Amino acid sequence: MTSGRQLYLDVAASAAALLRDPAVAASWETDSALAEFRVSGLTAHLAWQITIIPRLLAEKPPDEEPVALFDHYTTQAVWIGAPLDDDLNVTIRRLSEEMAADGPGALAALVDAAISELRDLLPAEPAGRIVSLESMVLSLDDFLTTRTLEIAVHSDDLAVSVGVPTPELPAPAADTVLALLTRLAVHRHGPTAVLRAFSRAERAPATITAI
Repeated sequence: MTSGRQLYLDVAASAAALLRDPAVAASWETDSALAEFRVSGLTAHLAWQITIIPRLLAEKPPDEEPVALFDHYTTQAVWIGAPLDDDLNVTIRRLSEEMAADGPGALAALVDAAISELRDLLPAEPAGRIVSLESMVLSLDDFLTTRTLEIAVHSDDLAVSVGVPTPELPAPAADTVLALLTRLAVHRHGPTAVLRAFSRAERAPATITAI
């Protein structure tokens, strides 16, 4: 199994442990740190980054050529910068709440089952495996990188929302996520702005966001 696939499984396991933290269940009906998201919906959105993978692997690979990882974020990821009331964001919140309807225990069980399944599925997939999700067509390994980023970001969102420490990523996973975010931030703001954000706070722009 490639190192990226193992990293994904490691990060997914970290998220699964967070989902079972009693603080998540205790805060289930409260507002999360993300606007318009309750803890329940945010937890389900985090869980979806894991449960979606077995479903995609059960589908026939698409015939289209995959888009490169960076191009996905710069040409396909229409959610980047979309307002809260955008139809896509409204749909994500609605589907997340539907996924959370059976409660935190049921959601955590779905995630545990998906990870167990993926430990067998991912090593068996060929290097060139392609997956598709709506308008996205990516190699499996690039798609897993996008999910690793999503799990990292939303694990922090959830931990902050329920008042527990953010799970610490394995160092290689942190390197992967931060390298991708840095590249996207450079694309969005230019290299000088990112350089200043990292090294010259007095000249840095007010914000540097990648996604």
